[in-house]
Amino acid sequence: MTYEVAKLEDYGFKKHTFFKILWKIIKVIAVILTVIMLYASILVIALQSFNASKSTTEFTGFTFDWYLQMFSNRLLTDAIKNTFIVSISATLISAIIGTFIAVGIFYLPKKKRQKLLLLNNIPLLNADIVTGVTLMLLFSLLLPIFPYFFGFPTLLLAHVFFTLPYIILSVLPKLREMDPNLMDAATDLGIKPLKAVVKVIIPTVKMGIFSGLVLAFTVSFEDFAISYFTTGNGFDNMSIWIYASIGKRSLFPGVYAFSTLLTVLSIIAVLVYTFLGKGKRGNHEKHI
Repeated sequence: MTYEVAKLEDYGFKKHTFFKILWKIIKVIAVILTVIMLYASILVIALQSFNASKSTTEFTGFTFDWYLQMFSNRLLTDAIKNTFIVSISATLISAIIGTFIAVGIFYLPKKKRQKLLLLNNIPLLNADIVTGVTLMLLFSLLLPIFPYFFGFPTLLLAHVFFTLPYIILSVLPKLREMDPNLMDAATDLGIKPLKAVVKVIIPTVKMGIFSGLVLAFTVSFEDFAISYFTTGNGFDNMSIWIYASIGKRSLFPGVYAFSTLLTVLSIIAVLVYTFLGKGKRGNHEKHI
C-alpha cells in the first residue's frame, strides 16, 4: 500500500512569492526615496558650490572660485561671524546652566520632576514662530529701559532659551545610568555639594553633556524663525542673511561653498567621534 505525502498546499497554504518580491521592491524604493529626500538638498548645494555660473538654473562649468572667494563678501562674512558667536556662546551658557538644572531635576521627588520636565518640553513642542513672536513681545517690554536692547543680547537670550531643553534632556539619561547614591557618598566624605557636582557628577555624565552640546549648537546654528523675530540693530546671523539675499534675488554663491564645507567638516567630526568611541569601547572590553 502506498501513501501520498501531504503537502502544505493541500491545507490551503500559499507561498505568495509574487507578493514577497513586490514587498522587497517596495522596501528598496522606500529606502531610496528616503535617502533622496534627506540628502538631495545637500547634493544640490554641493553641486552649486562648484558651478561657474551664479544662476541656479544652469551649470556652465566646474570651478573652485566660490571656495576661494567665500569670505570676499563682507556681509556674508559678518553673518557667519555673528552666527558662530551667538551659537557658541548660547551653547556654552546652556550647557553650564542646563547641566546643573538636570542634576537638580534628577534628585527631586518623582511628581515634582515630572512637572519640571513638562515645563522643559514646552519650548520643544511649541512652534518656532510662536516662540519667536512671544520672545519678541517680551523683549519689547524692556525697550523703555534699554533702547538698544534688540540685537546680540536678545538673540543670545533667545538661543539660550530654546537650546537649554536639549542639554537637560541629553544629561538626564546619563544621570539615570549613574549610581543614585554617588552624590551622598561624595558629601559623606566631606566634599561640599557644589564641589561634589563639579568633581564627581559632571565627569560621570560628560558624554551626555557633549551630546547636548552638539545638538544645541546644531539647532542654534541653523535657526531662522526665532532669530528673525528677536534680532535687531543690523545684527544678522547667516540664516537671516540668506533669507534677505533670496528676497533680493542676489544670493552670493560663496554661501553654497561655505555650507558644503561646513557639511563635510560635520561629517568628519561625526566619523572621528564614532571611531574614537568604538576604540574606547574596544579597549574597555579588552581590559574586562
